[in-house]
Amino acid sequence: MADRIIKSNKIRIGDISISYYIKKATERPEKTIIFLHGFPFNKKMWREQLESLEDNVTGIAIDIRGHGNTTKGHGFFSVDVFAKDLGVFMRKLEIDKAVLCGISMGGYIALRAYQLFPEKISGLILADTHSKPDDNAGKQKRFDAIQAVLQYGRRPYAIGFTGNVFSKKSIENKPDAVELIKSSIRRNSIESICATLLALASRTDTTEVLSKINVPTLIVRGKEDKITPAELMEELNKNIKGSKYIEMADCGHLPNLENPEDFNLHMNKLLLEVV
Repeated sequence: MADRIIKSNKIRIGDISISYYIKKATERPEKTIIFLHGFPFNKKMWREQLESLEDNVTGIAIDIRGHGNTTKGHGFFSVDVFAKDLGVFMRKLEIDKAVLCGISMGGYIALRAYQLFPEKISGLILADTHSKPDDNAGKQKRFDAIQAVLQYGRRPYAIGFTGNVFSKKSIENKPDAVELIKSSIRRNSIESICATLLALASRTDTTEVLSKINVPTLIVRGKEDKITPAELMEELNKNIKGSKYIEMADCGHLPNLENPEDFNLHMNKLLLEVV
């Protein structure tokens, strides 16, 4: 069997250069999965998932506009812009169909992508995410975060954010994962962090698309998630026909980093179902 290595690539898409990891399949029939990170992280959060893929699966993890090593272009971000970037990326790489695996903001992008080009999506993994827009209190929290980042910079924001996204057990036992997330936040420019907070505050409601989803769908929630309420994820499960919902113990908002073994097991099981 040929060695499968994760390669780092860049491709020009409209006004931006997208940075991505790719691990190519060595066997047929080939399937593709595209990983979409949360805010304000980057593609590095998916390395353990890429490493665990079967030989007939091509895995791609992208840096979303303004995150990681992807440039920010015009700088006016929205979940809609992120989803359209993904559509162009798939066309450029001649990917006919892919499973989308999105966590948090990545899940918002995956659901918006399903609204825009359902024929290109062969499966969904929606982790610690939901279909609702921010309510007024949620919007205000984002605006307050913008003010705090502008006033105090990225470092205190990264420390506070990290304390919120991991379970207590992960903070104690997963120092590498915690450090990865802190450094990911600090890598992003203040402009991109603020522009993405505005994008998240202005995102649309994608609930109406849930009943139209007809591809294998896995919904994953960290049981200790302080950010995404269980009832919003249960609503995803109720409205997406045939979806499977799992809660992962001792995990917060980032179960793929907190318990990669379990996450990968469920992910690879879903990929077997994808035609």
